[in-house]
This record gives sequence, structure tokens and C-alpha cells, in this order.
Amino acid sequence: MAATTTAGGATAPVDYLLHLADNALVLGQRNAEWCGHGPVLEEDIAMANISLDLIGQARLLYQHAAALIGGDVTEDRLAYFREARQFRNFTLLELPHHGPLAGTAVAERDYATTIVRNFLYCSFALRLWTDLQDGTDAQLAAIAGRAVKETRYHLRHARDWLVRLGDGTDESHARVQAALDHLMPYTGEFWSEWTAQVQAVSNRTGVSPRGLQRAWDAEVHAALAQATLRRPPAGGYVPRGQEGLHSEHLGYLLAEMQSLARAHPDGTW
Repeated sequence: MAATTTAGGATAPVDYLLHLADNALVLGQRNAEWCGHGPVLEEDIAMANISLDLIGQARLLYQHAAALIGGDVTEDRLAYFREARQFRNFTLLELPHHGPLAGTAVAERDYATTIVRNFLYCSFALRLWTDLQDGTDAQLAAIAGRAVKETRYHLRHARDWLVRLGDGTDESHARVQAALDHLMPYTGEFWSEWTAQVQAVSNRTGVSPRGLQRAWDAEVHAALAQATLRRPPAGGYVPRGQEGLHSEHLGYLLAEMQSLARAHPDGTW
């Protein structure tokens, strides 16, 4: 759905809002899987708080999108009653907490994978939210203002652990390096352009990711150097989760996340 202009100013394209919301929701759901399984109690609580922040961001964005769509659409309908192909999140965020395995495979959660994913995404998201504060969609700009404060903490948490694990024991270093080798190629999607994003940039409600890449590269380079990690070479297939083309993992994630709402669609809390 294209962007529109109202008496109060421009509004972002609905698909662009859903992209931002889906990113927050899917990563929040993934990080919440550590609840009760954290490597230490403090990290169990920290990851739960990060998840709550992300889900709170998703709610605000879904509310904004629902108001623009109109009818009987609600934030819950957008979160719980869309199919995987309708989600617009980055593929990176839906991957499980381990290396490349089929969606049905069982593997131990790897905290290094979680930390690397959070670092790579949050270093991008912080720059995105910062620039979105100056956009012409006033409601999205206000959501971005809140998200900046939360994402700054999320990034600090992930970066601290990246350095601690990378410059730690031989085993922790090897695990973080393996996670980085696995996940880094998925970040190519950060810089790809797609229809709703181009529309958002054209009416200044969105941000061109190309303008964020140099600063992101610099931060990643500095953090990896401090963590004594080797950056994998760029290239390869660029995922297209923004366009609804996802890995097999998203379907399993949504099946678990949406099961209660779908079993009781008329339930109220």
C-alpha cells in the first residue's frame, strides 16, 4: 500500500510500517526464547527485557499501520493472523539460535549466535531509528524517538558480549566466529531496495539504507577488531524477506507464536 498525505502531513507506506514492525516482533519473539534458558540469571532477565522493548515497538507500529488500513484491522490481527509470506521482516531475524540446519532439526541454543545477530541488526537499527526521527510521518518519527533510546541499550549489550566472547576463551572465540561467518551474509538485505522503501524515501517518511552503510561498516569493523574476530567476505545470495520471501524457519516461529490467538480468535484479555 502506497504512502498518503493527510492534513497532518505525510504518512509512511503501510508495507514499510509493517516491515519495521515485523522486524521488531520477530526478533523479540526469537530473543524471548531465552526466557528461562539464559546462560546466567542476569542474561535471562536482560534478554527478556530486550524482547519486551522490541514487542512494544512492534505494537506501536502495528497500531499505526492498522489505523491507516482501516476497517476491522487491529494490531493483534496484523501480528497473529497474517501468513509467513505476508511478513516483511529481514530474514536474518527469523533464523534460530544456532547454525544452518533445517527448520525441523533440533540443536542446542547458541548464545554466540544470538549475540552476533543482535549486534549486527541493532547497529543498523540504531542508525535507522535515529534518522527516522526527522521523517515527515509525525507518528513514525515519535515511535523512532522512543526506539532510539531502547536500541542504544540493546546495541551496547550485544557489543559488550561480542567483545567478551570474541576475546575470551578459545571455545567462545570459535563459537562467535562461526556465528559471524553464518550470519554476516544475511546483512546484505539491509542495503537492498524494494518498493515500499523507495516510496517512503520519496515522501521523506523513510530512510534510504544506503546512507547508513558506511557508518554501520565502521562500527562493525571496530567491534570485530576489539573482539579479535575476522570479518567474513561480502557477497552471495541476498535474502528478500522484506518482499515476503523467507526461510523455512519463519513458518515454525509463527506457528508457535500465533497458536494461542488462532485457537481462540475471539478471546479477550
